[in-house]
Amino acid sequence: MTIGIDKINFYVPKFYVDMAKLAEARQVDPNKYLIGIGQTEMAVSPVNQDIVSMGANAAKDIITEEDKKKITMVIVATESATDNAKAAAVQIHHLLGIQPFARCFEMKEACYAATPAIQLAKDYLATRANEKVLVIASDTARYGLNSGGEPTQGAGAVAMVISHHPSIVTLNDDAVAYTEDVYDFWRPTGHKYPLVDGALSKDAYIRSFQQSWNEYAKRQGKSLSDFASLCFHVPFSKMGKKALESIIDEADETTQERLRAGYEDAVHYNRYVGNIYTGSLYLSLISLLANRDLTAGETIGLFSYGSGSVGEFFSATLVEGFEEHINKDAYQHLLEARTEVTVADYETFFNRFDNLEFDNIQDGVADDSNIFYLENIQDNIRYYHSPE
Repeated sequence: MTIGIDKINFYVPKFYVDMAKLAEARQVDPNKYLIGIGQTEMAVSPVNQDIVSMGANAAKDIITEEDKKKITMVIVATESATDNAKAAAVQIHHLLGIQPFARCFEMKEACYAATPAIQLAKDYLATRANEKVLVIASDTARYGLNSGGEPTQGAGAVAMVISHHPSIVTLNDDAVAYTEDVYDFWRPTGHKYPLVDGALSKDAYIRSFQQSWNEYAKRQGKSLSDFASLCFHVPFSKMGKKALESIIDEADETTQERLRAGYEDAVHYNRYVGNIYTGSLYLSLISLLANRDLTAGETIGLFSYGSGSVGEFFSATLVEGFEEHINKDAYQHLLEARTEVTVADYETFFNRFDNLEFDNIQDGVADDSNIFYLENIQDNIRYYHSPE
């Protein structure tokens, strides 16, 4: 029995800010952003793109009418929920037109939630040979203007169809999770922005990686040489690299060279999007599959992390013909078709997002007939535009 990722896609809003220009506006050396944290551009979300619309946009181009009949569970992983009771999965299920007899719910544990979502999907499908699960990781990372975390913001969503006989990767039965109660990043109920202990967060991330990796290697009898490449949760592109470097000396020179090169390919898209919380690891996986020369049968190691904290190391094996299901041209077009905004406009977008102030002209709604977007909110009910 093989279960894994059959289809995968991502969506990001159509606006971005140049990180060098943001650094200059904040009177910071641009290299602190470009090299220090490894970010080149940051996705900027208009008020009309929330976790529901971004999640639906990520999924709409990969699920077919046949998929809609076979999907019996929709899971949304997020830490940017728009409602404390109603799950975004219910709204996405409706927008996509998935058959009605399906379970729909949200999962939360900071940036980690998409990983238990796909593991749950895998277990769920074990006794359901003809069914599929749609997993969506969708978030808007917001720390506040002029805050320490501002350069690690971003927005976007990743959609994955989990099924038997997958077309991209099989999920191996080898996951090791590590949990430690730590206040490195958290957002108490009612707080608009998270609370962050930056130094502790970096230490907690690396410790979680080392603990889960060491236990994984011991249980599975594996070493770094067994992996074609590694993917990490990437709140900023240098974070995963710090974790990789903390264990890289375990490997021979050939393996070190391969894993370092693979890491750069795996974070290529993240550099131009920023932090998308629950979707960051899976955007990195898409980037790796699109930008690295890989071979069917090779194994990819994945490290998922959510502050608070839970980490998990697991692996996936590439399926024959996987490259036919990775649309690099579409990914590149999505990124290149975005519009750069000035720092002043970015600040306006940011404040309007907080205040739910719609501006159809600035948000370019006239050009959005082919995507889902939040049209308006009336009596606390969200209404969405669907593609024509």
